[in-house]
Amino acid sequence: MNKISQLFQIKYPIVQAGMLWTSGWRLASAAANSGCLGLIGAASMYPDVLREHIQKCKQATNKPFGVNVPLLYPDLEEVMKIIVDEGVKIVFVSAGNPKTWTPFFKEKSITVVHVVGSVKFAIKAQDAGVDAVVAEGFEAGGHNGREETTTMCLIPMVRKELKIPLIAAGGIASGRAMLAAMALGADGVQIGTRFVASEEASVHENFKKKIITSQEGDTVLTLKKLVPVRVLKNEFYKKVQDAEDRGASLEELQNILGRARAKKGMFEGDMDEGELEIGQIAAAVREIKPVKDIVNEIIAEFHAAKKEVGTYEVPE
Repeated sequence: MNKISQLFQIKYPIVQAGMLWTSGWRLASAAANSGCLGLIGAASMYPDVLREHIQKCKQATNKPFGVNVPLLYPDLEEVMKIIVDEGVKIVFVSAGNPKTWTPFFKEKSITVVHVVGSVKFAIKAQDAGVDAVVAEGFEAGGHNGREETTTMCLIPMVRKELKIPLIAAGGIASGRAMLAAMALGADGVQIGTRFVASEEASVHENFKKKIITSQEGDTVLTLKKLVPVRVLKNEFYKKVQDAEDRGASLEELQNILGRARAKKGMFEGDMDEGELEIGQIAAAVREIKPVKDIVNEIIAEFHAAKKEVGTYEVPE
């Protein structure tokens, strides 16, 4: 049995990423019911809202699901208590030291996965005792590694250093990409952008439509002086770029970013002034579909591509 499928007790070695303003109980339960690991994204939820989403997800599926928590979360202790109280068995953590919360979860028999963007942090996560690592390449949407290492480079380097299961992320939205990631050494994949353009994603319809009409080169990694984030280019991005070009201070950049900028764009649908976090692979996504159809397409393409690769002849 595949290591990731075995670790999470799921049919397919696919994780639906826990993204802010996107991954509510509807998306997580749909992914779980389709044979993947569904994740609720806690980053955009107040603690009481997170509890509600966990409870609704439990009602909507009897399959495994988890919660993604960035360790920059302001109400962290309350969030962790809710996760334990509600009986969540799988937690993905990011943007922080894996040693801080891993022992807490392991004591409670909760499976812990840490998201990293470099070999160095993958090793630190393994040393901290996590059960698996998500290695996320430069192509990925949202907050990203400063090293700007692409998935194709990152996965083999991380694989070389890890003994625990490895999940590849960044630029993966198809069965072919899934097969490629596994050929590079990943045991499974985490998919974000493709699931944003799903019927069950909680983002605004304006954002979904923007994704499926985006072109190659429409996303960019910006705000590197603060926290690097990949977004779709728009008026907000231009303001940030202009400020960075003239050498703006951290304080000025923070003022431009303001509060709730991602909510304004992704959740409320302001395509001009909102922060539109999405991956490079958005340029290849052309339809908004139910999660079940997306998963079925990925799996069918994976097997077709695997069969096709098996026909390639290379001299020994």
